[in-house]
Amino acid sequence: MAEIHTQPPTISPTISKPCNPTQQHGVNSMVLVAAIVCALLCALGLNTMLQCVFQCANRVLTEPLQWIASRRRNSGLKKKEMVALPTSIYNTHSPPSLDSNCAICLAEFCDGDNMKLLPKCNHRFHVVCIDEWLLAHSFCPTCRKMIKSNDSVHCLSIVIS
Repeated sequence: MAEIHTQPPTISPTISKPCNPTQQHGVNSMVLVAAIVCALLCALGLNTMLQCVFQCANRVLTEPLQWIASRRRNSGLKKKEMVALPTSIYNTHSPPSLDSNCAICLAEFCDGDNMKLLPKCNHRFHVVCIDEWLLAHSFCPTCRKMIKSNDSVHCLSIVIS
């Protein structure tokens, strides 16, 4: 019998291709550029926020009385002040010189509509419309006259001093 000699299989090392250094350099530079852009955007946002904070703080420190008083004057009326305003019921036989429609909702007044009359300017509005307006504002929506008295500024100066 003949002997068959077989050689064990040899493992040949696989040769991998080296990475292209120019491709890897391109990816790294893209990541670097993206990081720099993100850092610049964050710095810009932080700068804007800090400018706003410093401007508001400067205003509060340099003009506290006027700033607080203007904020109070421009805020809405209290419920007590709104209830104290005169109300009436619309009648088509009222004098023609008065407004015939509400400047807030732009609807015409009808017989029996509840209206509120602003004392300083005599403008009329639906009660529901003007009450909602006066919760946020303290002036007439038509002529911008202040409804609140300026006593709050005087009282505020007494409290602060």
